[in-house]
Amino acid sequence: MAKRVVVGMSGGVDSSVTAYLLQQQGYEVIGMFMRNWHDESVTLHDECPWVEDSNDALIVAEKLGIPFRVIDFSKEYKDRIVDYMFREYEQGRTPNPDVLCNREIKFDLFLKAAEKLGADFVATGHYCRKAVIEKDGQPIYRLLAGKDPNKDQSYFLCQLTQAQLAKALFPIGELLKSEVRDIARKADLITAEKKDSQGLCFIGKVRLPDFLQQQLQPKKGKVVEITEEAAMYEGYLQGEIDQLTTPFTYTPTDGEVIGEHQGAHFYTIGQRKGLAIGGKPLPLFVIATDVEENIIYVGQGNTHPGLNRKGLFVSHIDEHWVRMDVKMQVGEERRYLTRIRYRQPLSYATFYQRENGLYIIFDELQQGITPGQFVAWYEGEELIGSGVIA
Repeated sequence: MAKRVVVGMSGGVDSSVTAYLLQQQGYEVIGMFMRNWHDESVTLHDECPWVEDSNDALIVAEKLGIPFRVIDFSKEYKDRIVDYMFREYEQGRTPNPDVLCNREIKFDLFLKAAEKLGADFVATGHYCRKAVIEKDGQPIYRLLAGKDPNKDQSYFLCQLTQAQLAKALFPIGELLKSEVRDIARKADLITAEKKDSQGLCFIGKVRLPDFLQQQLQPKKGKVVEITEEAAMYEGYLQGEIDQLTTPFTYTPTDGEVIGEHQGAHFYTIGQRKGLAIGGKPLPLFVIATDVEENIIYVGQGNTHPGLNRKGLFVSHIDEHWVRMDVKMQVGEERRYLTRIRYRQPLSYATFYQRENGLYIIFDELQQGITPGQFVAWYEGEELIGSGVIA
């Protein structure tokens, strides 16, 4: 009897080819479109409206001759993702909704809905791979980078558990994006030439400031420029690990007021656009925010010492090990390849496990380490774990 798999069909080419490939492999395939948002006022209607995406997914399902369903998770998405985003931005942190959407929606609520339909697996159009090894007689699932180096999406799945991975299939993980489009053309799928969507997970392309301003009110404050000399204090790079992993902080007396902003909670470390302040020899970057005092601190150029840090910290409660069998013990030190944002090249770091959490010291300075974002660590091409940056 064929195994049943429910495919998360978003109306894009990747999930369309996912459904097609699984059908070709002999699975009993059901397509399901998730509707996660109802407020059209913050979506760019001419770019990725959900109705068009749903229709495209339906057309592909009809072409393949598979059942198709639409499921509404808008209330749960608001509770688990949107409200969390508002809270984080309000506190001056920058969340990653795509990572949360995979953990909370696609591989939790969606998986449970699929199991109610008798599904053995759920499948998505992520560019990543899954492998399995046996350890002490038990299967251990490995999350591997996608074969396409320009599309590897393992980072977005860095919060998955062994139980979630056990039920997941990623059919396009072995393919390049160009190969996926070729398959879609040969199968005559309507999504073959459709552009990749950009924006919040399953919402569409959102004007983020408009989105945030639904609950976070604009509030004028000062933009303070910090010079390189003021940002770099003597001995920093030779400091102890707790010093190297502590975010930079400044006071207004450390620099010069050069403009105004509409609310510190709308800005994130490393941000270059949206400051609307010119006349400087080099581009301005946000190097710190203070939501309590409503002040943004900026520096000139991407080599500014306030923008580049040597380390970061992940609290014990925010540590997540995809491979629980290799979780670090207190007092242990290890070397891992690390990334702090999607598509960032992997870089080596030394990990120090302490009782209160993980201290991560990079071999090379990292630009724009941002509290609230996720750091993921790899051994070769396998994603081992992740955590929320403190």
